[in-house]
Amino acid sequence: MEEEFRILCVDDEKNVLRAIERVFLDENYEILSTTSAEEGLEILNTCKPVQIVISDYRMPGKNGVDFLKEVCQRWPDTVRIVLSGYVDAASIVSAINEGQIYKFIPKPWNDDELKVTISNALERYFLHKKKVELTEELGRRNDELNEINDNLEKLVWERNAELVFQNEVLSRSQNILNSLPVAVLGIDPDGLIVLCNQKGMELFGKESMDIIGTDRKELLTPELNAFIERVIDRGVVSEHVPIGSYDVKVKGISMRHSDGQEGIILTLESEDRDG
Repeated sequence: MEEEFRILCVDDEKNVLRAIERVFLDENYEILSTTSAEEGLEILNTCKPVQIVISDYRMPGKNGVDFLKEVCQRWPDTVRIVLSGYVDAASIVSAINEGQIYKFIPKPWNDDELKVTISNALERYFLHKKKVELTEELGRRNDELNEINDNLEKLVWERNAELVFQNEVLSRSQNILNSLPVAVLGIDPDGLIVLCNQKGMELFGKESMDIIGTDRKELLTPELNAFIERVIDRGVVSEHVPIGSYDVKVKGISMRHSDGQEGIILTLESEDRDG
């Protein structure tokens, strides 16, 4: 609690104000005193913060309830206490309802009880202040989380849109490959077949799922694997290679792009040797 502890006392009897000041003479409180509600409002307006306001109930002009009601409206965090002589029950209820009074202290008061009341009131003030600060911090955190969520949703939407676009491009690319009059095979540096178009599936008599991801040495004939070894050595090779009943014109190129992409691309144009 780094704030200075200030208590405003409002009572039209100066001897009462002096008595309260004596009670807290040894305490680390700054006591502000005035004999009228109007001056009390001026003090609250210029001297901040004031944690506790102690007001007499009956005063000339603006009485204690009206005064504390205005204090409640303008400085709601301030703890409000009524100090008074005999007050009937209806007046107490009215004061509590209108001014949201923390406590009534009767005159004459017990000094020790007054000290305990003020100590508890200060604790109440700082607990409420801490609650407000935590609530505000929670609100800020929620705003930050909402902003993060909004950004994530935007990123997810953009990523999904990008994936849809990529899938559409891949689909169109595959359609183009399937429309070619020659078989096309793509083989990665590890020897796995990663691309095969419709003509390729027809040439090898297999479905795409049986070709993609298969080791070339398991799928392809020894003659075609030997051809691929020559492509690896030379970079570009074009030969006729027998595959079953077909005499296949095969062109191969070793692909080495600057972005690190490597592999072998084959085009195979078949002719039926029997017909």
